[in-house]
Amino acid sequence: PNTTLIREDLRGANLRGANLLRTDLYESNLTDANLTDANLTDANLYKSYLTNANLTGVNFTGANLTDINLTDINLTGANFTGACLLRVNLTGANLFVTNLTQANLTNIDLSNAGLSSADLKGAILRGATLHGAILTRANLTGADLRGANLTGADLYGANLTGANLTGANLTGAI
Repeated sequence: PNTTLIREDLRGANLRGANLLRTDLYESNLTDANLTDANLTDANLYKSYLTNANLTGVNFTGANLTDINLTDINLTGANFTGACLLRVNLTGANLFVTNLTQANLTNIDLSNAGLSSADLKGAILRGATLHGAILTRANLTGADLRGANLTGADLYGANLTGANLTGANLTGAI
């Protein structure tokens, strides 16, 4: 990493548009921080705290967001291409027009999340919980949804070409 900010207290910080390329933010507290349009490409956010942070338009390409709680967070327009989001809680999060191409979302919780027009091309969603998620017009081309829970999900207009749905639960999905 270029910069090390391990376990730093950055609560309420205004980091709008900041270049945090390859920054190590392990277990840092970014509660209520403004990260709108920040560049966190290849950053390490493992076990960081992002409660109520503004993450609209953030570039998380290749970033490590393992073990993060992003419940009800607005991630509209964020870019997670190739990012690692293992064991992340995104319950109720807004991921409208978000790029999750090739992202590792194994065992992620996206219950009731808004993923309208999101790009999940080639994303790994093995064992993911997408109960009640809104995936209208989402691109799931080639996505790995093996064992995913899609009960009650809204898949209207979603592109599932080449997606692997082996063992997925689609009960009540539309």
